[in-house]
Amino acid sequence: MVKRKVGALEKVEADLTALQDKIRRDPPSYREDFKAQYTQYQSFRSIVLTAPASATHESIVSLRDQIDFVTHVAACYPDLTSQFPAELLDLLANHHDALPAELREKLVTSLVLLRKKELLDSPALLRALFPILVSTSSKSMRTLLYQKILTDIRMANSKTPAQKLNRSVQTDLHHLITQDRASAKGIWAVRITKELWRRQVWTDAKAVEIMKEAALAENVKVVTGGVNFFLGGDKEREEHAEEASSDEETTIDMGKLKHQAGVNKKSRKSQRELKNAAASVKKRDRKKNQPHPLNFSALHLLHDPQGFAEALFSRHLQSPKSMLNLSQKLQVLQLVSRLVGLHKLTIMPLYSYFQKYLTPRQASVTSFLASLAQATHNLVPPDALQPLIIKIANEFVSEASSGPVAAAGVNAVREICARQPLAMNDTLLQDLVMYRKSKDKSVMMAAKGLMSLYREVGPEMLKRRDRGREAAIATRSGEKKQVRFGEEDVGKIAGLDLLQAYKEEERRKKLEEQGLDPDAANALAEDPEKEDAAGWNNWDVSSDSSSDSGGWIDVSSEGEDIEVSDSEDENEKKSQPPAKKRKLSPAPTADAIETATEPKTSQDNELAPEQEVPIDPSTYATTRILTPADLAQLNSLRTSSSILANLPKHARRRALAAQAREKSSARPTDPSSNYNENALTAADLEDLSRIGERATKEEKIAAAKGDREERGKHLGKEAKRKERKREQGKSSSNREKERKKNFLMTLGKVRGKGKRSLKDVGRELKMKKGGKKGKKK
Repeated sequence: MVKRKVGALEKVEADLTALQDKIRRDPPSYREDFKAQYTQYQSFRSIVLTAPASATHESIVSLRDQIDFVTHVAACYPDLTSQFPAELLDLLANHHDALPAELREKLVTSLVLLRKKELLDSPALLRALFPILVSTSSKSMRTLLYQKILTDIRMANSKTPAQKLNRSVQTDLHHLITQDRASAKGIWAVRITKELWRRQVWTDAKAVEIMKEAALAENVKVVTGGVNFFLGGDKEREEHAEEASSDEETTIDMGKLKHQAGVNKKSRKSQRELKNAAASVKKRDRKKNQPHPLNFSALHLLHDPQGFAEALFSRHLQSPKSMLNLSQKLQVLQLVSRLVGLHKLTIMPLYSYFQKYLTPRQASVTSFLASLAQATHNLVPPDALQPLIIKIANEFVSEASSGPVAAAGVNAVREICARQPLAMNDTLLQDLVMYRKSKDKSVMMAAKGLMSLYREVGPEMLKRRDRGREAAIATRSGEKKQVRFGEEDVGKIAGLDLLQAYKEEERRKKLEEQGLDPDAANALAEDPEKEDAAGWNNWDVSSDSSSDSGGWIDVSSEGEDIEVSDSEDENEKKSQPPAKKRKLSPAPTADAIETATEPKTSQDNELAPEQEVPIDPSTYATTRILTPADLAQLNSLRTSSSILANLPKHARRRALAAQAREKSSARPTDPSSNYNENALTAADLEDLSRIGERATKEEKIAAAKGDREERGKHLGKEAKRKERKREQGKSSSNREKERKKNFLMTLGKVRGKGKRSLKDVGRELKMKKGGKKGKKK
């Protein structure tokens, strides 16, 4: 066999690797050897610096190997390599365009390695990499620098937030955008900020300010990146957090690892893997027990939303010098309308801007309708919205219009009126309500939705036959009145009376379980301090049900009420006996909610003259602290009551029972709910307008495949049992293990079965049947 000849470069590389290993083991003994190699590095560096573009391949390779060697052992000789990081930074910053790609990548990776060895601080590294990132023409170099910058910032913020580093980097990115707004260099500031926001490394207002300046830039790519951040950045952050949590839950199976460690051959590798897996599981459990971080939306962290919305509207929508096309302008319009609806801003030219786009022939007209609905709130003057509603009704809703077009128009009108009911007049409302008799199902449902809305917010505007029984009773008794412009309920929490009835019923149940009379004046529940601690400590944010979590319980003080009032009738109030709480029958929660949602008539007051008026719900939140469990229960009760309000009386109990079993994800129809907190998209209007349409064959196949994917792989009864045992960490039976064994391993047992006598076979069969105690046929 001929011996292969080894090249000179391969010998040098092998020698450097061996010397590197020896230096790590005993640095003082090989100090002179390191000095010799460091001298060679300096000589090769001087050769390359004389003519970087015309350097030979051998000198480039030698310099690369020497840089790699010195980087790995620089921590062993800090006195000799004190200037080494500065020399690499200077070489990369001044000659990165002329150097070959392999040497540039080696310089970047060596600097990152020196940063990990703490021979180079992070600000110095980032200050050197940022200018190269925005100026180099190499795509591979830009990708490498982008990844290294993100990794370095993430590692610096892994344990605790590095506030000083974050402020320095954020200031550099802010200056990168504001120094030249027409330059495309700002796209890197957008990409870095967006990725760090998605990974929840930056969650402060400074990062939002960077994206705000990006949205106000003059470059199209920078503007699009900034606008998309505000429209979908929070959703991407939530999806990334869900993916990370699901990956952590499905990667480690401690039961399987423990079983393998007990059965397989003992080795250091298996013990190390088991120890690392146990550490990972403990870390995951510790994360679950930690409180949920309060990640505010980017739209809520804006410093001046009014000025930001006005600048966006004037620069990108009204200005004739705008370089954006229609789809990009539509994204800016969605952002402006989202800001106006969320923060209740006032931009009057915005509503006249919609006039020329509200026609069925306009491209992406549903997006314009959704943006108009988002830009509406209760502080918008009705005079500014009435011309738009009339134009939508004239353009979209007519006998000649198709079903989807008319449904989209009526649904858009409903979304606008849900946010500002005063924008509708009586004549137009009655005309639109008449479409509830349409043969098209989507138009009929849209008209009925509009009628149901005004049964809640303005029943006086409907005809008497269209008001419904409950709305007519409430109008006659004066409970429902037309809301005036600018009027808001201050200090009122929607659905607080439902929570009060629920808490009273829970209190009565606990007293009955303790054997006490719930109607007695001196009946006491558990210690309020313990209830408070249970309501806060045992609260799990990820849980869907909050009925098991304790909260604050109203404990009677035996008639001693402390009142502070400035009215002149204070003495008269003190002379009156304290008000008693309304007595509730021990019925399920559904009855309590149904009773609270039904309006009370004068006949009910006449039949129960002895029943006292309960405590005012407006004082319920001011006299006690609501725990997170109470707030979640309040949200659930509010959703249930809003669904019940739109159902007939005979179907309420059945619907409420189904609502209690599973959490509803539908949008609340309660007019008191804040519509401006929920983003409205064009897909919402399009889906509502497609009600009643027959699905195509492709849509049916896609729906069937989607259901099949959600349902998972079909398994039989035995397969499900095995899967359940495997999830619980249990092993299989001996018979199942025999089936999976190699045939040669079971060959001896098979041969032994063939040599059995007739008597042994009969004895075994009898044992299988139960022996003498077995059943006889």
